[in-house]
Amino acid sequence: MKFRGKNKQVSTSPKEENFFIEIIKFALLAAIIVIPFRMFIAEPYIVQGESMSPTFETGHYLIINKFAHKFSDIERGFVVIFRYPNDPSRFFIKRVIALPGETIRIQDRKVFIKTVGSSDFAELNETYLNNTIQNDLEEDLADDEYFVMGDNRGNSSDSRSWGPLNETFIKGQTILRLFPLDLIGITPGKEDPLLIK
Repeated sequence: MKFRGKNKQVSTSPKEENFFIEIIKFALLAAIIVIPFRMFIAEPYIVQGESMSPTFETGHYLIINKFAHKFSDIERGFVVIFRYPNDPSRFFIKRVIALPGETIRIQDRKVFIKTVGSSDFAELNETYLNNTIQNDLEEDLADDEYFVMGDNRGNSSDSRSWGPLNETFIKGQTILRLFPLDLIGITPGKEDPLLIK
């Protein structure tokens, strides 16, 4: 191929043309793989704010699984990313405290859960908390609702102030922390808070 200028002639060899074609093929293949992966399976998320301190701090780089929660139950103790119900353009990160169909009671800075089929409340043992500042309340959850709270209870806008989280707002669960490097790990922040009878 030749390109003629006023006083110049530039040519590219078949080898160079093949190189550019291969680059274009690679870029298209990468787009075909990466775009659906990001849209439907996993997506990066950077933490902003102190609501999940000390578990997650501002600047922590996470990968969330957007796929798993559609086919399996979200468990108590999972950390989820979701659209803020009062402004769906914003994303929040919180911990799942109570599950669909349960009743949650917060009293004397402690959290109590009445599970589905139970007639009694059990205390939730939360070892991950930064502080336990919280107002008393009691809330019955519908079959498609979760009660979520930040680990930094004194500095978190969560279900205590704006109500239960409908499952349709959930974007995904945290599956990987990539930064900071000394905290790299799988399913970061996941806990199994025990109910104490």
